[in-house]
Amino acid sequence: MFYAIVLFIVAGIAEIGGGYLIWLWLREGKPFYWGIVGGIALALYGVVATFQTFPSFGRVYAAYGGVFVVLSVLWGWGIDRKTPDLYDWVGAGICLIGVSVILFAPRH
Repeated sequence: MFYAIVLFIVAGIAEIGGGYLIWLWLREGKPFYWGIVGGIALALYGVVATFQTFPSFGRVYAAYGGVFVVLSVLWGWGIDRKTPDLYDWVGAGICLIGVSVILFAPRH
């Protein structure tokens, strides 16, 4: 379980960080190599996700979606200095509940 959580966080940082660098390059005029580094980080995200031990690609990526929502709220707060409001936290909590259902619900 700890291994899965670490992988979710590492992949999330790579995905969000990569997207953020590309955003800064294209939207805020940062140098082109910021976009290249962002692209490399996004590719790294794709690789890290394959190390998950859950057997289903679709479930793993659905779970990543929920985890990324939470990490994106935290990224916005810590890096972009945009304080989350109540609805950000409620939405993030709903996503974590959804992730838990997807990954841990009993199946036949």
